Amino acid sequence: METSMVSVFATAQAGGGTSGMLSMVIMLVAMFAIFYFMLIRPQNKQRKEHEALLASLEVGDSILTTSGFYGVVIQMEDEVVVVEFGNNKNCRIPMKKENILEVDKGNEE
Repeated sequence: METSMVSVFATAQAGGGTSGMLSMVIMLVAMFAIFYFMLIRPQNKQRKEHEALLASLEVGDSILTTSGFYGVVIQMEDEVVVVEFGNNKNCRIPMKKENILEVDKGNEE
């Protein structure tokens, strides 16, 4: 009686193996799709928006840095901008463009 139970159990596993594998693959694809639409796609969109913001940067724009400092762009190069902070004209600091968080166009009305 014990051997017949084992053979019935083995037969049930062998028959359900392909459908079990298929459902596992479908669940993995569904999980990847969920991760893509919840994590990867929004991050790529945010990165593109930040790149567009930096591309529109011009001399004279008011900026907010990732450190929380407000300043005005006075000189630009490829990857580095020189920013003047506060009313002191001697406080000019070069910094990387990627550390700019927000841009406020100074010439818009």
